[in-house]
Amino acid sequence: ICLATENEQYLSKLPDQAGCFKETQIVEFVFLLSEKWHLDQLARYQAVELLERFMIKQVEQICKSSRENIRYREQGQGSSWSSLKDQIYDTFLLRLVSCIQLASKLSLHYNIVNSDTALKFLQSLKYSYTKQELLESELAVLETLHFQINVSTPLAYVELLLEVLGHNGCLLPAKPLHQMCMQLLDFSYLKRDAIYDTLLKMAIENSTPSKLQVAKFLTVKEDFMLLAVGIISTSVFILNPGHWKQVVEHLNCITGVTSQSILEFSYAVLKHIVGSTTP
Repeated sequence: ICLATENEQYLSKLPDQAGCFKETQIVEFVFLLSEKWHLDQLARYQAVELLERFMIKQVEQICKSSRENIRYREQGQGSSWSSLKDQIYDTFLLRLVSCIQLASKLSLHYNIVNSDTALKFLQSLKYSYTKQELLESELAVLETLHFQINVSTPLAYVELLLEVLGHNGCLLPAKPLHQMCMQLLDFSYLKRDAIYDTLLKMAIENSTPSKLQVAKFLTVKEDFMLLAVGIISTSVFILNPGHWKQVVEHLNCITGVTSQSILEFSYAVLKHIVGSTTP
């Protein structure tokens, strides 16, 4: 109930730019770097979500600053838009590393990404940051997010729903199902745009959605509960198709997400796994 409420509150005040910093290249970079530093899956999902939230707020702040500078530019003062964009580009990798560091501290107190590890990586890419700059970057992320960094991830939704299913008597092999869910969750993050594009076209029964339809679909793309039930449903279909209908009914009762929505999400994921357009 708490997760469902949190999810609804997040969707109710969703920024228009939500999802802009979850592009495949960015997510893949975070995943690979987290793997290099031996972080668990919770840490890497948190890093993606932290980076997304931070970057959106930073862009909003810079745009606000740009508007405020218009009158100063007219007097020959203030920053140009190109220089403000450069601020984002020049510090993006540093901010990404800071988000991974913060995520590691939240979930793995015994295996955090310390400053030496982060600096060594950045130096290998020819960046010459200092420890002080690294600490200031972490602080910038914390302050921008008002120190609210312990954000929920779809992984929390998936694992809690698996527990509820087990409690309700769904006799499914827990370990293989959990492993399959983790693989599909990774896949859904890496193929996010393609999966949700398929889902949108199915929902509107049209292959060319309008800009308004795309904008309205944003709440669906950011709905962690829908993502979680879709991942579990697809995992069960792959591992135990005989139990699939029962699990979908259980998920519908637990979350209120309709069986049709769960079915459509599973189809969209499976379509991109198989790479086929066959129903």
